[in-house]
Amino acid sequence: MAIERASFPTDAWSEPMMADELSGAHGHYLVAERGGEVIGYGGLRALAGASDGDIQTIALAAAARGAGLGRSLLRALIAEADARRVREVFLEVRADNDAARTLYASEGFEEIGTRPHYYQPDDVDAIVMKIDVPRWRRRDTVGSGASA
Repeated sequence: MAIERASFPTDAWSEPMMADELSGAHGHYLVAERGGEVIGYGGLRALAGASDGDIQTIALAAAARGAGLGRSLLRALIAEADARRVREVFLEVRADNDAARTLYASEGFEEIGTRPHYYQPDDVDAIVMKIDVPRWRRRDTVGSGASA
């Protein structure tokens, strides 16, 4: 919860919301650790048999940012979606979060819409993004040489 509150100071999930998300039947959460300490996490929600899913969150401790860990979490979540036979993954990102938007675009997410005034109380728009998972897999396998 400390990473959640530090990463999203005005709109962090509450402890009950986080507990519900982590215990949900359709979620897949990953935790990044260093020296036994949690330094990041990310989550995917994809209902069994569904063709689409959602990246629910990715957050890193400030000291863990900029080293590629966010990309690793993102790629692992997309790979999990692929394993679940999900064809499209969606996410929302704050319009003022340039670093996250750049990361998502570099992995193949495309901006498909805007949700005005989505993040409150900051009154910041959400950019809705989508990735075609089979296309990402082909690109990842052939193009980048990296894996989740």
